[in-house]
Formats: sequence, structure tokens, C-alpha cells
Amino acid sequence: MKRREFITLLGGAGIAWPLAAHAQQPTMPVVGFLSSRSPDESKHLVAAFRAGLQTGGYVEGQSVAIDYRWAEGQYDRLPALATELVRQRVNVIATTGGEAVALAAKAATMTIPIVFGVSEDPVPYGLVASHSRPGGNATGVNFLVTELGSKQLGLLHELIPAAARVGLLVNPKFAATERAMRDVTAAAAAIGLQVDVVQASDSREIESVFGTLVHNKADALLVGPDAFFVSRRLQLAILAARHVLPAVYNVREYAEAGGLMSYGTNVRDAYRQIGVYVGRILKGARPADLPVVQSSTFELVINLPTARALGLEIPASLLARADEVIE
Repeated sequence: MKRREFITLLGGAGIAWPLAAHAQQPTMPVVGFLSSRSPDESKHLVAAFRAGLQTGGYVEGQSVAIDYRWAEGQYDRLPALATELVRQRVNVIATTGGEAVALAAKAATMTIPIVFGVSEDPVPYGLVASHSRPGGNATGVNFLVTELGSKQLGLLHELIPAAARVGLLVNPKFAATERAMRDVTAAAAAIGLQVDVVQASDSREIESVFGTLVHNKADALLVGPDAFFVSRRLQLAILAARHVLPAVYNVREYAEAGGLMSYGTNVRDAYRQIGVYVGRILKGARPADLPVVQSSTFELVINLPTARALGLEIPASLLARADEVIE
């Protein structure tokens, strides 16, 4: 090889070496975000999740990537969406929107860490071995949504003591529906209320349900736990107003959308906690060692303009206990 050619070769190698070194830099971790809800109506919850991630130093697009999958209320899509995330070899999967989402992820992988948000005790579902020591590849937050049905019914009875017949709206495709029905009907029997269970799993069925409630002369409505119903909160608030049917819900988003009253977990805080746990796992923590967090922050929200439109006067005892009164 001639001297000039040798020098040219060395010069080319000098350019290639930094490029090769750059290509070997560690890639950004990827979090799979699997939800039964829809992206547009979940922006505030995604923001809370990102805030939780940021407490661990992870900022989307800078130090972590998030791969979103949305079932948009179609629970039968969840297994395929979970499998997609596993095939992408994400570092952690965050599941939100109920037990079905967590179960789909758990069925898809026994190795990728999972941080869930569920409305019921995750132990009977086989998601964890125990709250204090989950033991497997999953941990997360129990929103305690389902367990609050009897409390919500009590608030409804306090608001409208003359009510004798109450509709209970449930989604037959939601995993916790049977538990919610059992708890609410037992609580209703204890205070002499009749409960009419009505079911809906899409927007058309929700429309039809209100016709049934009016035909049955229901005095009020209790909306059961389900992420799909939350995604249809504006539709539910409009239909309840149109049919002059007082309704009580389980998360504040309903009241913010025009619903009469809500009592339940601070869901934003729960999503933030999911983000915190994902950040801890990205830093090396094992799901098996992170105890399941049970929501401890509950809020009563009352929408006064809706109450006036329905011709209701909110008892002073309820107003005094409200965490927020929307004027």
C-alpha cells in the first residue's frame, strides 16, 4: 500500500470511529402505556402520569419514550394491544383503566415489569401475591373505586331522601361489575331502596338506558365504576340533564363535565403514583418489592348549577363536607 493511500485510510477511520461510538450509546428506555380509555379525554391523566415519571428524573422525549396503546372502551382489543407492547420490548408496561387491562398485560408477559391501576383488590385476580410483597412482575395502585358504591348510594339517599327507585348503570364487559352490583344492591336493601340494574357497553346503549330508566320511573341514577363510562362522561351528564334525572358518579371528572355529584378516589393522584413507580423500576427497583398502593385521598364534588337545573337544593350537611363545590 502506498503511503498516501495509507494516510487516507487512517483519515477515513478517524471519521468512522466517533460515529461507531455514538451508535453504541445506550438507547432511551421505553415505557408502554396501555389504557382502556381514549387519548383525547385522558390528557389530564397522562399529564399526571408524566408528572410522576418526572419525580424520578424521566421526561418524555428527553430521557424516556412512551409507547401509547388505547383500547377506546373496546376491552376485547386489550390482549392484542398488550402483545404489541411486549413485541416492542418495552422496559415497563403501565396499565390504566381497570383490571382487564392489567390482566391482559400479565397474560402477555411474565418478565416485563407491569405497574397497574385497578379498581378492586388485585390479589383475587392473581395480579400479585399480596399487597405488601407482590412477588411477581406486577405492582401498582388500587383505586378503591368499586368498594365505594355503597357510600355513593348513601350520599344519593341523603341528597334525595324521598327517592324510592334508583337505577344502577353498569358495563357487563367491565371486570368489577359483579362486585359493584352486589355491594350496591345490598346497601340499597338496608335502607329500603329498590335498585334497577341497567347495562351499557357503548354510546348507543347508554342512550337506550335512559329511556328505560324514564319508563321505569327511576328517581335517580348511580353510575357504576368503569373507565368507559368516564370516557363518556359528557354524554352521561347531558342525558341526565335532558331527562331531569339526578345522578351520582365515582370520580370528579363527571362533576367537572356537568354531572351533579361525585364521590371517589382522586384519580389524578393515582395516575401520578403509577408514574412514580414506573420511574423507580426504570432505576432498578423490582415490582416484587414495591408494595401495592391503596388510594387514601377521596373527594366529594358537587356541581351547583346542575343541582339548580334539576330543581334540587343541596343539603347544608353535604355542602359542608364537599371538597369542592362547582359554582
